[in-house]
Amino acid sequence: MHMHLAAIQFDSVSFSYGDTPILEDASFHIHRGEFAALVGPNGSGKTTVLKLILGLEQPAAGQITLLGDTRAGAKRDRLGYVGQQFPADMSFPVSVRDVIRMGLLCSSRRYGSKARLCADEAMEQAGISGIAAMRWGALSGGQKRRVLVARALAAQPELLILDEPAANMDAQSEQRLFETLGKLKGNATVLIVTHDMDYVSALTDRVFCMGDSHQHRGIVQHRTEAAAEDSAHRGEAGLQRVLHGENIPGDKCC
Repeated sequence: MHMHLAAIQFDSVSFSYGDTPILEDASFHIHRGEFAALVGPNGSGKTTVLKLILGLEQPAAGQITLLGDTRAGAKRDRLGYVGQQFPADMSFPVSVRDVIRMGLLCSSRRYGSKARLCADEAMEQAGISGIAAMRWGALSGGQKRRVLVARALAAQPELLILDEPAANMDAQSEQRLFETLGKLKGNATVLIVTHDMDYVSALTDRVFCMGDSHQHRGIVQHRTEAAAEDSAHRGEAGLQRVLHGENIPGDKCC
């Protein structure tokens, strides 16, 4: 494949914490505009992969290319990240709109009328315009998660990474979240990181799995099939079942 078509590319990446190897000769890539999922059990190394993508850790061997650049952190302003944990408790009277605009203060955009328009458009895209004036502390967990997605979207990232985005969400909030993410498909690259090994959203183009044995510490791509119980889980978004016994070689996906 051509490097310029990849949003994320790992080439023979290895990483260890001290004497404990986490990744060994791991290679995978995600095309620009794709909706991808990285799955694996707790402790399998998903957080390490995120840190490597974000430039918070450096590989011991191999090369990582992010949006066409191999320099660690070089494209961070073009990346949106929504972590598992909510920001520190904002007990002071900060509104949803304020939280989203805070995300623009660290972007390359000047905080002016254009930035305010970006924030308003992100709230509309995430379906939270109706709660723009509410206090952050009064929101439910699902609402907070969608606000954080909107905050990431306000900076108009080329790559959006979400770590366990549906954690502690009820079914309705989860459906609304994936409806929002569905609007991004084809425009931005989206990477969902989850410990759910069996199912991924039907939006997903490709599924990558962390090696779950001591003999294999790489990243493999699995085939998927439509799940029969779609409507019971994510409404129209549906689900795909991950076929862990069927791998797709890294050079065969394109």
